[in-house]
Amino acid sequence: MFLSVFDMFKIGVGPSSSHTMGPMVAGGMFLDLLRRSPFQPKGLRASLHGSLAFTGVGHATDRATVLGLAGFLPATYDTEKADAALAQIHDTRQIGVPGLPPLKFDPATDLQFDFGPALPGHANGMILRATDAQGDVILSETYYSIGGGFVLTAGELAATAEKKARPKANVPYPFETAAEMLAMAKASGKTIAAMKRANELTHRTAADLEAGMNRIWAVMTDCIDRGMAGTGILPGGLKVRRRARGIHEALMAERGLNLTPPHTINDWMSLYAMAVNEENAAGGQVVTAPTNGAAGVVPAVIRYWLDHVPGASRSNLGDFLLTAAAIGGLCKHNASISGAECGCQAEVGSAAAMAAAGLAAVLGGTPEQVENAAEIALEHHLGMTCDPVKGLVQVPCIERNGLGAIKAVSAASLALRGDGIHLVSLDACIETMRQTGRDMHEKYKETSLGGLAVNVPNC
Repeated sequence: MFLSVFDMFKIGVGPSSSHTMGPMVAGGMFLDLLRRSPFQPKGLRASLHGSLAFTGVGHATDRATVLGLAGFLPATYDTEKADAALAQIHDTRQIGVPGLPPLKFDPATDLQFDFGPALPGHANGMILRATDAQGDVILSETYYSIGGGFVLTAGELAATAEKKARPKANVPYPFETAAEMLAMAKASGKTIAAMKRANELTHRTAADLEAGMNRIWAVMTDCIDRGMAGTGILPGGLKVRRRARGIHEALMAERGLNLTPPHTINDWMSLYAMAVNEENAAGGQVVTAPTNGAAGVVPAVIRYWLDHVPGASRSNLGDFLLTAAAIGGLCKHNASISGAECGCQAEVGSAAAMAAAGLAAVLGGTPEQVENAAEIALEHHLGMTCDPVKGLVQVPCIERNGLGAIKAVSAASLALRGDGIHLVSLDACIETMRQTGRDMHEKYKETSLGGLAVNVPNC
């Protein structure tokens, strides 16, 4: 297994990595497939299944699917160009992309939401089809958006299920479990970040690695700043108002008054996370960490560390991100980071584990303490459902990121108070998350058919 830091932290667009970014990426993949095929397509069709259907409108999946088929990608997304392209497609009922003839596509009839059973491979499934002049299907591919912006074809997903047939990644430290990670750290005398860095350098130069991580943080911290400046009502119909700006102004006004209780530091952590997720809910640029729905936790903890912890140094940011990516990779490889597959424990839970590990690392923790921090954070998210009201990444998602950041910092602090010896291993915790997600009722896994989604008015 090799999951790069740039796999876990992708620059993209809100509101969802699995339901917005994933379908957009799938559209691009299908265009590439069409360009390589011998067929002469005249039209396109798309169908959304499982969670992509149930919460697709709230997650802008319909919009993202059309834009993906029009050649847009999350990393280079431009809102104004996207809006113009959508308007043209609705007017002309046609898509034009380089390398292909004009393709008939009417969003009203050629994009379908299938509210029946999910496709067999994953809860987030979609089928893209090309048709000839008579409307007959000449090429079809099934795609699964498996969380965090990762997309696999049905064939690729089936191949990944054969874990035993896959050789270990050709990197210096090919750990696939936390136990292997700790054993390699002990044998090499290296930190988790140092091992992850060595793995990354087999695929890119040191300069490219540093530049890429600096870019990740720039987008993260810019997102926090935009969120703290934003005002108004979030889109979607719930009439959720942005709160980050008001909280920030109140916290700034209280500074230096000697009247603020110590626990107010929690408000700063929540502020940073909520600012990100308000931006995400508004369709802004965010970084998957490891998903959009959980995008606020890691940036919030980094910002807390840099702005509030004495001795914090921007020069150690890479160690934070590399350590967090290593933990996120273990969660994805051995369980899931998809809310539609394992509930919100896989999203905010994994994000909190990543953030706790990163913070413990930059505060001088040993590999054992870092692993302990990740385990504590994940353990206390186990069983958390994904039940977005009205299918929007707003309630409970925005506040949940704030509480996830607080848990991450608490977990790191507790781990650093110990020596790394603890009863429940991170591997056991990740396996428990996988089993819990498997047993969790489908209505609690990003379908908006259970939990808060049916007990809170949708207007």
